[in-house]
Amino acid sequence: MGRKTKSTRQTMIDAEPDMISNLPGHVTDQILSCLSIREAVRTSVLSKIWKNKWYTLPNLVFDRHSVSESMLLKTVDHVLLVHSGPIKMFKFANDCPGLSEIFEIDMDRWILHLTRRSIKELVLEVWITKERYKLPWCLFTCQSLHHLKLKWCLLKPPKTFEGFRNLKSLELEGVRVAPDDFENLISGCPLLEKLKLIVLDRDGITQINIHAPNLKVFKIYGRFDGISLDNTFKLSRVVVDSWLDLISEDNESTLPGRPSNLLNFFDNRPHIKSLVIGSYFLKYLAAGDFPVKLPTPCVDLSYLSLSINFNDLKEISAALFLLRSSPNLQKLEISAHIEAHNVPLTPVSDGYSWEDVFSRPVTPIQVRHVTIDSISGFQPELDLIKFLLLYSPVLEKIIVKPLVNARVELLIELVRFKRASEEAEVIYEVQKSIWRS
Repeated sequence: MGRKTKSTRQTMIDAEPDMISNLPGHVTDQILSCLSIREAVRTSVLSKIWKNKWYTLPNLVFDRHSVSESMLLKTVDHVLLVHSGPIKMFKFANDCPGLSEIFEIDMDRWILHLTRRSIKELVLEVWITKERYKLPWCLFTCQSLHHLKLKWCLLKPPKTFEGFRNLKSLELEGVRVAPDDFENLISGCPLLEKLKLIVLDRDGITQINIHAPNLKVFKIYGRFDGISLDNTFKLSRVVVDSWLDLISEDNESTLPGRPSNLLNFFDNRPHIKSLVIGSYFLKYLAAGDFPVKLPTPCVDLSYLSLSINFNDLKEISAALFLLRSSPNLQKLEISAHIEAHNVPLTPVSDGYSWEDVFSRPVTPIQVRHVTIDSISGFQPELDLIKFLLLYSPVLEKIIVKPLVNARVELLIELVRFKRASEEAEVIYEVQKSIWRS
């Protein structure tokens, strides 16, 4: 056969199918969804079909990973100008302060545009040179919102604001908001399922009051004086990390005969599945008088994490109170600490025993996996480990992570403790070395 001519070869190339252009629509949409806005725009050179594909991107993310800082504002303007189709999610994040106050005019204009497009998810992480970015009134009219995340903003709703009726998740970090506005916001979101609060700037707020009938996940980190959960019967996961010593010596809630914060906190909430109590919050819960266990046990609680001050017998009692009230607990994590303003206990503390906290017989603890971190080897810490080994018949393993300067005799004492479970394994972790017994 003779050689193929150049024109024949070119004809064959032209006849080959354009695989990129012929991809199904859902495939191209999936590809674009995995790209940054900058990379998505670049796909316009692939073919005529791809030229305007990025115009319909439903999720728009503008941050330092997707757009250079110098082009940030111009890029947002251009994308919103040419975009067609629905916008489900819009995220704007500038990591470093430096945007001038003039930027607020641009942001107000973008939010107005987005509210008219029935946006479902809005994420604003805004750093301005001087003050927090004040959210415009038009945002509070947007009833299409399902998810809202605000960082370093000023939240001041108009008096006519009655809430986001379709909002399902809300995250506020470093947001400045008045007490009444905050409570009205939460109560005005009847479908709210997830709430996360991080270091709120709440001038005048001494108490966090939450009224949310459909709330399932609640996380709060920062400085606050207490929490009141009203009509939150569906709560299943709670994370509370207070960075403020919530109970002072002259606080009336510590006096005998006062109602227990523990009972109030868990009242009508037996369906919590995961609970994390960090920093000082256990001290707050331990205030007041409480019985041996909750009137209605937390039958669904399977994961419990506690930060315990082992200088405080009241906190230890509260921890055991939670253990006895959680019949189906599977995993327990404890972080030990000694408060600096308290006098540390000596390694051997005569007269301290778990029998002083609960009278016998002790209800078995059904926990299977335990991790205890940052212990020094003080007697109260050893008593807790001894208690768990002695009264946990289905315990499978307990991991002990001591501090670098922990007592050298600690390992010997752990080995000697009796165990209710034949399967219980004590794992002693010192940095990268692990010892098992």
